[in-house]
Amino acid sequence: MTDPGTGGPDPATVEADIRRWLERAVIGLNLCPFAKAVSARQQVRITVSDATTERALLEQLGEELALLRDTPADAIDTTLLVHPQVLGDFLDYNDFLGDADALVEALDLDGTLQVASFHPDYQFADSAPDDPANLTNRAPYPILHLLREASIDRAVAAYPEPDAIIDRNIATVRTLGFEGFRALLSGKAAH
Repeated sequence: MTDPGTGGPDPATVEADIRRWLERAVIGLNLCPFAKAVSARQQVRITVSDATTERALLEQLGEELALLRDTPADAIDTTLLVHPQVLGDFLDYNDFLGDADALVEALDLDGTLQVASFHPDYQFADSAPDDPANLTNRAPYPILHLLREASIDRAVAAYPEPDAIIDRNIATVRTLGFEGFRALLSGKAAH
């Protein structure tokens, strides 16, 4: 479904897809053991960008970083900046992450906020595109995930064996596989 105003994807549909991914994959598979609490407290901000250029997205990222910086964590702990109309190519997206990190530094937010990455074609370095391990960072649309470093530190300190999360996640998605992951997001049982 497209938005008649912009011709891009309908923002409500994009947000619904992201919420389903968050609930079924990120929380449902426990890929991020810290996500359930902030989601339950409604401290996750989902912003669907209308940016069609990298420059416009970078400007919006700056606005979202400033908003997160200036908003108490109990109101917004983390932000998902979803950008369905720009950086659909994973290599371009991956290159853009350097610009995102430079912006965090330019805003003097290094050590306060960080940007994590999710993309429909996410691929870890040294992995094949068809390695199910990549599913841990795959999302329905490209996302810049803005995180508070203090929140990460608190969550990691409270979690037993945080280093085991990555290995557990990879085992989970490899067991599920691509078909199972698609079925999970669509709500249909895998055959």
